[in-house]
Amino acid sequence: MNFPMFAKPSTPQPGIALFNLGFRPFFLGAGIFAILAIALWMGVYLFQLPLPITRISYFQWHAHEMIYGFSLAVIAGFLLTAVKNWTGVQTVHGFSLLALFALWALPRILFLFGTRFMVIASLLDLLFLIALTVAVTYPVIKVKQWRQIGIVAKLAMFMVTSGFFYLGITGVLEQGVYWSLYGGLYLIIGLILTMSRRVIPFFVEVGVGDPVKLFNAKWIDGSSLVLYLAFFIVAVFMHEPRLLALLAAGLFVILSIRLIGWHTVGIWKKPLLWSLFIALFFIDLGFLLVALSGFLNLSAMPVIHAFSYGGIGLMTLSMMTRVSLGHTGRNVQEPPRAMTLAFGAMMVGTVVRVLLPLIAPAHYLTWIALSQVLWIMAFAIFTILYAPILIKPRIDGQFG
Repeated sequence: MNFPMFAKPSTPQPGIALFNLGFRPFFLGAGIFAILAIALWMGVYLFQLPLPITRISYFQWHAHEMIYGFSLAVIAGFLLTAVKNWTGVQTVHGFSLLALFALWALPRILFLFGTRFMVIASLLDLLFLIALTVAVTYPVIKVKQWRQIGIVAKLAMFMVTSGFFYLGITGVLEQGVYWSLYGGLYLIIGLILTMSRRVIPFFVEVGVGDPVKLFNAKWIDGSSLVLYLAFFIVAVFMHEPRLLALLAAGLFVILSIRLIGWHTVGIWKKPLLWSLFIALFFIDLGFLLVALSGFLNLSAMPVIHAFSYGGIGLMTLSMMTRVSLGHTGRNVQEPPRAMTLAFGAMMVGTVVRVLLPLIAPAHYLTWIALSQVLWIMAFAIFTILYAPILIKPRIDGQFG
């Protein structure tokens, strides 16, 4: 059976190439949305900008859009591009990609007006996740590349956790909103940990410029997988802080060993290597804070933002920068210099958002405002620099 949206394109198209491959519209959309969503959140949180939000809190609205809006856009762009590389099968492009992008973008626009269009937004959100899962799964099944099924399964789970959110809002599922937000957050962290194990050692070994062989061990892979699955279940569906703390402590130790094994001094000369490394460090910090929270009275917000701001934020910014260069025919070893400033802003922003509220809680609103400004600055740099790269055709004349 032939699927037109997966058909191989004939010849490169001149001019605008925005819908040639998945990373292009979704990375550009993620960059723009990262700015708009946090600017609006700043207005709501710091300046009491009125926004019609009912049945959920402002915090839940903000969390939902950063998880199922911003983060899923980056995941969609990455997977649609990576699956094409893994399988050799052309993923959605042209009008099909435009339609898929619209299914993501329209709910984001509706949610900028609060929850007044919740029913329409929920239907579009679920349609987007279904269509994205099909678009990623079809090439994998076509070439019988079963080793990618784990990635597909995580993507399918987003449909479930997204559905929890809307079932929670309507009162059908009492814990639905909680399950959705924490489930979505930890699905993203799990996906990052899985993809990092696949690509970061390779990026480091080929990118530092000197012969290097990084340490990896099967016991780390196996134990981290089992521990993280248990951590996910306890964090999302159970309320056992001591058990969660013990699991987080185990993950902190294992991820720390992994990071030490992946470290080589050459990464500090390459912004697209040290930014990935530091993003994983912030995720590791998140596990440490969860472990400490089981025994100390730590606020939940710094813990969550170690994962979200530092881990997801910096990781997505770095991966979008790298993928956009590589898949437009450019040198991934030479990102625009201003991206170093963007990565630095995210690093400082994470420290401001996560650690300073714990050290100096009296200035909490100042730390929030500063971290928001730094986030907006980082993604503004990316969007301004990369919009032309994402819109224009590859510099080598190939399609993609």
